[in-house]
Amino acid sequence: MNNYAPDINLIDLLQGVVVEHIEGSENQKIHSLELDSREIKQGACFFAIRGAQSDGHKFVRQAIEKGAVCIVHQNPIEKIHQEVSYVRVANTSQAMAIMASNFYDNPSKKMKLIGVTGTNGKTSVATLLYQTFLGMGYSTGLIGTIKIAIEEEIYQANHTTPHSIAINEVLFRMTSRSCEFVFMEVSSHSIDQNRVYNLDFDGMVFTNLSHDHLDYHKTFDHYRDTKQKAFSWLKSSAFALFNRDDKNGKIMVQNAQASKYSYALKSKADFKARLIEQDLKSMLLEINGQQAYFALSGIFNAYNLTAAFATAMLLGKEEDEVVKALTKVFPPKGRFELMEVEKITGIIDFAHTPDALKNVLNNINNIRSKNEQLITILGCGGNRDKSKRPMMGNIAASMSDRVVFTSDNPRNEDPNQIIKDMKKGVMPSDIKKTISVQDREEAIKTAVMLSKPGDIILLAGKGHENFQDIDGVKYDFNDFQLLNQHLKELSNV
Repeated sequence: MNNYAPDINLIDLLQGVVVEHIEGSENQKIHSLELDSREIKQGACFFAIRGAQSDGHKFVRQAIEKGAVCIVHQNPIEKIHQEVSYVRVANTSQAMAIMASNFYDNPSKKMKLIGVTGTNGKTSVATLLYQTFLGMGYSTGLIGTIKIAIEEEIYQANHTTPHSIAINEVLFRMTSRSCEFVFMEVSSHSIDQNRVYNLDFDGMVFTNLSHDHLDYHKTFDHYRDTKQKAFSWLKSSAFALFNRDDKNGKIMVQNAQASKYSYALKSKADFKARLIEQDLKSMLLEINGQQAYFALSGIFNAYNLTAAFATAMLLGKEEDEVVKALTKVFPPKGRFELMEVEKITGIIDFAHTPDALKNVLNNINNIRSKNEQLITILGCGGNRDKSKRPMMGNIAASMSDRVVFTSDNPRNEDPNQIIKDMKKGVMPSDIKKTISVQDREEAIKTAVMLSKPGDIILLAGKGHENFQDIDGVKYDFNDFQLLNQHLKELSNV
């Protein structure tokens, strides 16, 4: 990790941290900030964080043996080493976020930082804003699921929202490149785990809320309330932009001190849009009375474009300039990504929630002639929310002509059991539409063999991902490349 400062006083880092007591040398110098004991270097600060899988307090001794000279903790520490500083705080993850911000000289205060949260649309809205502001000539950054970008320099992202040290390091890099605007996806996990705590957001955008991540949050109420917390953290000078057509929109912003604004397609709102016409590749959209063609399709993308437009306007940009820039944006990788081979249309989409899958299938069905087949390939991830599997199986079977159930990222679960869970939601009248092929590439081949010119194949679930996670091993796997390859092979038969 490239550090902001190689050597900094512990007391300087503690600004804003509620400390119950400090033991050891108060003048201790901290040479690096690290996240876990495996990465500890001499002179490091170790944060004992209580996580969902393990408790960092169990690794304090190992951290000291590896060179940690400062321990930040919230549970009592039994054995005290005189050469080590101990900082007891009320919440370790919040303290880490504050200390990381201080360590990197509070980079989020030196830019316009906008967060985007919600179940679906985070990647699209953040990416559309990144493309729009880059197109308007601003130095712009992006932190998201698919990538981290500093202007046109791209880095691979491993999480929707990185941990607080990584976020502040990236933001520091962005300040060194004079980024004026940064757009960040904000996941519910990152809010609950305080990864985005203490960041100086100038605005937060809410897209929508539906069934997701209940394996982690356990209840929908906890999931919703976690999302809401991000808006309650906003400063009074920031803006809170919400989707008024979503029933949870008003709830999201009800405790926010920030100025509240809304966007919608159906309801009265501060920023209003109307979808006039569309095909699989583009749409004619009216935003705030101005019509333009955009290189995206789907009612979900109409919402995403409206959210991006509203955000740009709230950031003080000219309407004509914003609309012109938005007409040049393109969908993020793996989000309703199209290919056409021998008159067969392939669509790759990250849809991995019931609502997202329903939206994509609705869009295809509203556009197609119904003289062709719609073949859906669907899997669900392992070690994740099991309750959504039958729901997604029902949606796929009821809204498609043929369905191939297959494996997604089974992780440590039996992929055949995941397929069985999906099939539990299929209505008896739709059973004959379905076929199960565990191997994902074989499932793609099967769908291709079932297709004929004019048909549409939707490959859902993995989107931009270039791997398949099986028993803890990530194997190279790219939906777009494999579907394209097998369609081309079919055309040569």
